Parts: sequence; structure tokens; C-alpha cells
Amino acid sequence: MIPPSHASPNEALTRALKAQAAALGFAACGVARVDAIPQAGARLAEWLESGAHGEMGWMAARADQRRSPADLWPEARSVVMLGMSYAPREDPLRLAAAHDIGRISTYAQGQDYHDVVKKALKALARWLVDHGGGDLKVFVDTAPVMEKPLGQAAGIGWQGKHTNLVSRSHGSWLFLGAIMTTLDLPADPPARDACGSCDACQRACPTDAFPAPYRLDARRCISYLTIEHKGPIPAGFRAALGNRIYGCDDCLAACPWNKFAAAGAANRAFAARAELAAPELGDLLALDDAAFRQVFAGSPIKRIGRDRMVRNALIAAGNGGDARLLARVTALLDDPAAVVRGAAVWALRRLDAAAWTRERAARWPHEPDADVRDEWALAEPA
Repeated sequence: MIPPSHASPNEALTRALKAQAAALGFAACGVARVDAIPQAGARLAEWLESGAHGEMGWMAARADQRRSPADLWPEARSVVMLGMSYAPREDPLRLAAAHDIGRISTYAQGQDYHDVVKKALKALARWLVDHGGGDLKVFVDTAPVMEKPLGQAAGIGWQGKHTNLVSRSHGSWLFLGAIMTTLDLPADPPARDACGSCDACQRACPTDAFPAPYRLDARRCISYLTIEHKGPIPAGFRAALGNRIYGCDDCLAACPWNKFAAAGAANRAFAARAELAAPELGDLLALDDAAFRQVFAGSPIKRIGRDRMVRNALIAAGNGGDARLLARVTALLDDPAAVVRGAAVWALRRLDAAAWTRERAARWPHEPDADVRDEWALAEPA
């Protein structure tokens, strides 16, 4: 029940809404007007024109709706922006030197955030309809909504130099969700950029994916390369991937504001599953489709499919140099998926030059895929 107040009805409603959001597990809640990000559309257009989105064609396909909430839903008057903490309990970079372990980005080690955040959003949306009326729509990551600029406009954080939202209270560890409503709710003041002269996130990037502060070239980003990119990992980035097999935490983990993020405040659903906190590369290289679906059920990782995961694990195996993986790498030279065979060629070359030379003589003349032939065509290792 909304407590009595001398303020306007919608001010009292908004205060009660924020209290309900906190009760549902949201760490941050703020309100922005639908016209609060007038510059976002131009910035998006410039970014798309540069090609920095790579293969993410969905970014361009609905750019006209993405540039403003009013373009997506003209009847909307307010946007409620929400953040749910997934602050890690352990150092995300602690396994950087492990040769036989694959590293999965913190956000993907627990339950699929799409499911968790959307469930809470829907519960909050029902509460808002019950107490305030109006029509509304909820969004979590998969719709053409510019959550990060809207999050800054709603005051829950600012878009940092790594282009992700940064919070004074929760660092760089917030999942974002949005509720658009036809209600005219009082807007919160926008958050002020507090990055200052710090460039820790820029310096932390292993692939120099930031051509300038606040600008990301996704084509160079390890998260993009391991998740969105469907073909062979470009040769120039493979060594930089290290043992990262799904995403990359480096720029996020470098943010000094993380020191205020309390891991205990994070939703328990995002706690790392044992099999995803430190997966062994040997197990990942042995995955078939059925095993992949079983291991990654309920995880956002399931979206990339078995072939991309094994491709990533092969790059990690090649970087790690663990000879115990040689048999499994060699077996994948016969994989039905060309992207896996090509990565196996590269990994074998790194693990055992003599074995690579023998296999090359037998396989290169009969390989049907052009990308895999290109891998075999590399000069013999010194």
C-alpha cells in the first residue's frame, strides 16, 4: 500500500515503486523521461557507420527504434531503469595464468540473467499497474533499447570509458532492465560522469578495443569475438584471448568504483555454478551437442552453441600449451564443423609442431573448407 503523502500522487507512487523494486532484488532504480537521451541516436548512427558493430546486424536493423524510447513506443511517457547487482565474490582475473582452465565472464557463470531480471521486472510491472494503472512494456537486453544512456539519464549510474554503466554503489557490475510506461512519473536527475582522469579500463583491454574513451570497436573486443563472432577468430587476436572462452571481464574488473560493490548484495541466482567457475579445457573439448546443452542449460552461454564454445576452448588450449590436451585437439581435426576443425589446426600447431606437420601432409589436400585450408597453409613452425 502506498503511504499517504503531501506530494503529488505520482511522486508518492514513484517512491513506493522504488521500495518495491528493492524488495524484488533490484539494487538501483531511477526514472527518466522518454526524451531524455536526445544525443544517443546520432552517436549510434556514427558508431554503426564506422562498422564498429561488426557482425551484430541486429544493432543496425532496428536503429530507428533504438535511438529513443519514443521511437520504439510513441505512447510511452516515462522509462523506469533498474539495475540488479552481479558483483563477483572472487577476483574475476584469478585464473588468468591457468593453462588447463577456461575463463568464463562473471555475468555468465550463474543463472541466465535474462530470465532472472525479466521475472523481477514483470513482478514490478504488475505492481505498478495495480497501484498506478497505465500501460507498460518491459525490456531486458534483447529489444532495441539503449539501456546504458537511459540508465545514466535515470541517475542509476553513468556510462564509463569502457562504455558500460558504472555505479558509485555497485561499480561496473549491474544488469540493466527497463519498464516503459504511459504514466508521467517524476524524473530523477541524471548521473554525473565520475571517471575523471582514470583510464584503468582502457589500459586493461588485451586487444585495444577502445579507440578512444567512451568508444568501443566491438570487432576487437574479446566478448564480441568469443560470443557474437561466428567464424574463425581472427589470427591477430588469438594469443590475446589467453584462456578466455566466453566473454572478458578485464575492463570491468579494472574499474576503481568496484571497491564499493558488495558481493554479498548480488542476487544469489548469479552465484557461480561450480562447473562454470573454472571449467577444464579437456572437458570442454570433449563436448558434443547433447553434452553442451546439458552443461549450459539455464545459462546465457547456451546461445552460442557447441561449435563456438569448442572453437574458443581450442584457442585457449593453444595458448595454454598443455600437452595433455594434444589427443583431444587432434581428434577435433575431424570435427564436422569447419570452425572447430580450423581452430584445432591452430591449436595443434601451438602444441606440437611435429604432429602438426604430419597431419598437414595428410589432411590439407583433402580439406573442403577454404578457411580450414588457410589454417593449414600457414608456414611450418620454426
